[in-house]
Amino acid sequence: MPTISMFYGIIIRMYCDKAKHNPPHFHAYYQDYKATVDIDSCEIEHGKLPSKQAKLVLAWAAIHQDDLKADWELASKGELPFKIEPLK
Repeated sequence: MPTISMFYGIIIRMYCDKAKHNPPHFHAYYQDYKATVDIDSCEIEHGKLPSKQAKLVLAWAAIHQDDLKADWELASKGELPFKIEPLK
């Protein structure tokens, strides 16, 4: 699962799999926490992050939603997604 972005100790990853596992999403990791974030709604669907990190991840997702959708299309074809600019 390639890392597509990292910021403030948070790692964002996306699976590359020809068999799509919908809905489009990415995985966010922070210390011992992990969450799955829906790309369309920019909401945490599974798992948990501390409040501050959850807000950062969701803000980043909203800013980069088009990039995330493009990466999802690549990843669902088994191709490596592009890196996405971190939150600054």
